[in-house]
Amino acid sequence: MTATESTDVVVIGSGFGGAIAAYHLAAGGARVVVLERGPWLTAEEFDHDFLLGSSYTRIFDFVIGDGMSVLGGNCVGGGSVVFFATMPRAPRFVFERRGSIGRRLWPAAISRDTLDPWYDRVAEALPVRPTPWERVPYAGGLFAAACAHAGHTANPAPSAIDLDECTNCNWMIAGCRFDAKRSLLLNYLPAAIAHGAEIRPKHEVQSLSRNDDGGYRVHYRLVDDLDYRVLHDSGAIDAKIVVLAAGAGATPVILRRSEPQLGPMPYAVGRYFSGNGERLNTAVFDEDRVREVLGLTRDGGQAYAAYQIGRGPTVTNWDWLDGSLPEYERFSLEQLYFPPGLGTILAQVPDATGPTWFGVQKKEMLLRWQSWLTIFTMSEDDNEGVFGPPPETGNAHRLSQQMLGNGPLRYRPTANTLRGWSLSDAAVKDILERDGLARVMPWTNDLVGAYTVHPLASCRIGDDPATSALDDGHELRGHPGIFVTDGSAVPCALTVNPAMTIAALAERAMPGIVRALQERGVPVRYGAPSPDGETAARRGVARAG
Repeated sequence: MTATESTDVVVIGSGFGGAIAAYHLAAGGARVVVLERGPWLTAEEFDHDFLLGSSYTRIFDFVIGDGMSVLGGNCVGGGSVVFFATMPRAPRFVFERRGSIGRRLWPAAISRDTLDPWYDRVAEALPVRPTPWERVPYAGGLFAAACAHAGHTANPAPSAIDLDECTNCNWMIAGCRFDAKRSLLLNYLPAAIAHGAEIRPKHEVQSLSRNDDGGYRVHYRLVDDLDYRVLHDSGAIDAKIVVLAAGAGATPVILRRSEPQLGPMPYAVGRYFSGNGERLNTAVFDEDRVREVLGLTRDGGQAYAAYQIGRGPTVTNWDWLDGSLPEYERFSLEQLYFPPGLGTILAQVPDATGPTWFGVQKKEMLLRWQSWLTIFTMSEDDNEGVFGPPPETGNAHRLSQQMLGNGPLRYRPTANTLRGWSLSDAAVKDILERDGLARVMPWTNDLVGAYTVHPLASCRIGDDPATSALDDGHELRGHPGIFVTDGSAVPCALTVNPAMTIAALAERAMPGIVRALQERGVPVRYGAPSPDGETAARRGVARAG
């Protein structure tokens, strides 16, 4: 392709930040093109297996960095297609965090109070609802009982799941075959399409350049259907403004690669990356002790042996989300299902006399996998991740046909981050090992370093130009007309799942982006209602665009 198209807005990425922007701008009358690196799958295409070429490998992006690996979505709908749909709001103390720089990380204009109306909009659109105790599956019930036995509280997590449609198959991480998970394929994206937005899958954006009229040219390559290492034709689209929502592991890479054309980036682009303070522990439960100590049984006389039945995180412990605690000592604990594959490789053997993540004892541990429980920590890290020089194309050097790459992120956890992990590990151990219920070990960092499924803060908003890439309206400093609305804009770790906050911040940014378009002569307006995700899910959504 050699001709250059033109439109009002190019949105890069179709996760929460991209889908919300596409909907509001298209509904307001702007011409919108969404470029998505990954494929476009519908419910019937989501597979319940791990074969190469299944949805499991096609819609994930697993990038190994130096000390930190990042797992994210790579498909239309982005992270919403592969996430577990747990949608809490960030605790109030998060917005007052000072981090290692010793002053408030968030812009003065944003607090929990000012963000709550935008949280409400997202909760209405998906929708997000609390999980009733009677709908909590076995693993969640086990964690709740263990918490109660240890004198701690347990909370059913708010989620974007239609529980009447959910089959508890525990495959939602590979996309939901039953449209029970309210991914963006069921709300913002079909609503954007209905208003004329065009979504183009398998378009990998490489860089941006500036046009003489003050707009931007977006340069992309077409990605091969089967082998993501292979790029085909190139193309370009001119736009009045660009909304970057490629994710915290890709947005800074695109901007860094654009420096020869755009000029210097703000210092904070590609710095201050946060892994949301995430850490995983795996417990192997003694079924007899579960029965004797907790008094639990299920059909067939078993005590538990049901790790594989259910759905993602349904029960959380928020006892350490206490604003009076010192920073870096606050964290949440979530019961989580991590499917076979990476989860079984990185799980370590408690009290091993030999290797902890392979060998005979690991094989014996795997025989008891139905008695496992994985606990997910989200704590306060120190924003210590830094991106090095960008690869020639994409966000990583692709190592395999799909899913796996090696990226430019470098991460060295500080003493503050290590303290948060250590305290949370101790809390998990105290809860789950009490009275011989289980034996617990953290996942190994030996193979892929630390790991996160919720990357944040690599182009964060803030009031201080020295430590933030974006102003409080999400506009890139020194580059008017470029906005960032994905997780990279979130200033710091949130101690809870971040999707709700990413989405709320994107909603909050929309009036300002509409004004920017108006100033550039586009007759666009703001004020579209929240998309009706519930109706869309009931009627089914056909692929369009």
